[in-house]
Parts: sequence; structure tokens; C-alpha cells
Amino acid sequence: MEDFTINEMLELQRKLQEEYKGQWSPKCPENGKNQLLWMVGEIGEVIDIVKKNGGQKVIEDTELRAHLVEEMADVLMYYSDVLLCYGITSDELKRAYTEKAAINMTRWKSVQ
Repeated sequence: MEDFTINEMLELQRKLQEEYKGQWSPKCPENGKNQLLWMVGEIGEVIDIVKKNGGQKVIEDTELRAHLVEEMADVLMYYSDVLLCYGITSDELKRAYTEKAAINMTRWKSVQ
């Protein structure tokens, strides 16, 4: 399977938004906070799965793993919604991520 890109996630979220236009709140800055809160709730569900079952069981139990992956997909869906709310592009995210990774590569070397 090919990599799943941020642009693909954003496009799927745009399609969902169009499908449920009028039923779902629009993806705009005013609704970004709500999307963040929903995402945090989904992250809590991911944490619960690992906390209640342990990391090794999540790896070995195929049904449990499928549940974990489904909840991770929910996290990414809300994450994509947040990006859409604030108009953050994949290019902006890549630039910020790359810069932050470079900082983190040297951040703790002086501590050692």
C-alpha cells in the first residue's frame, strides 16, 4: 500500500464536509476549537485502549489492534478538520515539521 498523504486526508475530509453540508458545522476558524476538543476526546479513546490492555496485547490481538487503528483514524480525521478550519496547508505543515525536527535533533545534545 502506498503512503497515505496529508493531502489525501484533507480531500477526504472536504468530501465528507460536502456530503453533510447543512448537517455538520462548517470548517472555519470559529469552529476550530470544537474540532480540537473532539480530537482530544478521540485521543483519550486511544489512550484507554492501550492503558486497559497494555502495549503488547495491542500488537498481538488483531481485533484489539483493529479497534486501536480505527480510533487513530478518528484522531486523524479530526486533525484534518482542524487543518481545514484554520486553512493550514500540507506545505505549511511540512515546513514547520521539518524545522521542528531539525531543532529537536540538536536540542538535547548539550544536556548529555
